[in-house]
Amino acid sequence: MMKTNTRPARGSGRSVSFLGALLFAAAFFAPVPEASAQASDARAVLKSMADYVSSQQTIELTFDSDIEVITPLMEKIQFASSGDVLLSRPDRIRAHRVGGYADVSLFFDGKTVSILGNNLNGYAQFDAPGNVDHLIEVLRSGHGVALPGADLLISDPYRVLVAGVKEAKHIGRGVIDGVECEHLAFRNFDTDWQLWVEVGNTPVPRKLVISSKTVNSAPQYTLRVKSWKTGFLPAKNAFVFTPPAGATLLDHNALIDLDELPQGSQTGELQ
Repeated sequence: MMKTNTRPARGSGRSVSFLGALLFAAAFFAPVPEASAQASDARAVLKSMADYVSSQQTIELTFDSDIEVITPLMEKIQFASSGDVLLSRPDRIRAHRVGGYADVSLFFDGKTVSILGNNLNGYAQFDAPGNVDHLIEVLRSGHGVALPGADLLISDPYRVLVAGVKEAKHIGRGVIDGVECEHLAFRNFDTDWQLWVEVGNTPVPRKLVISSKTVNSAPQYTLRVKSWKTGFLPAKNAFVFTPPAGATLLDHNALIDLDELPQGSQTGELQ
């Protein structure tokens, strides 16, 4: 499921695979009664979240994300970014992410994908007619750009999220940015991932943590949803891309320069 969205290692395909604190966490959670809840509880909460999110025609959210890299000297380095997403089902989306190494905007109007590197003053475009699900697959196929938390925004998130799940737990409850949430934990073959879902009538995802088990030191990807809005009509031109004055049309191969990590961080050249 999440393997394609996480980026602790370049080969994992980016969306959603990701602590000296792990030993402490294991000891802390061992006696907590909620940790023994049935797997069906975790799957039920996940299903309610997926059904609610997929039923929303329009979604606007803001997020913070962190991605970890393990250097050849076994040092864990974390890179942070923030952004926003505007989705209008089935075939319109706009996203923006800014970090220390890239400032990227993506526009999709159901036919054409436009990706603007504000830090490069350049953009790339290619045709990808279809819905947002199709767009996400196209981006994952090698265009160098991914949508944060993409698996949470597709038309059938539950099917994708539970694919490959070998173990599910309802840990209990936690609080994310003052919002009470159900805390879920899942295990796949190559990733462990946790999800915090808001309690109540709007079960939206508030935090996602993915740990990669195939990379030494288990680097993590973390996504925190800061705000969430539904039930509105987007502006008519919200998904229309107009190149900034003086912007250069880039080759598709240049999209790798729009990455959220500094060049060299995945090849051992990070200083």
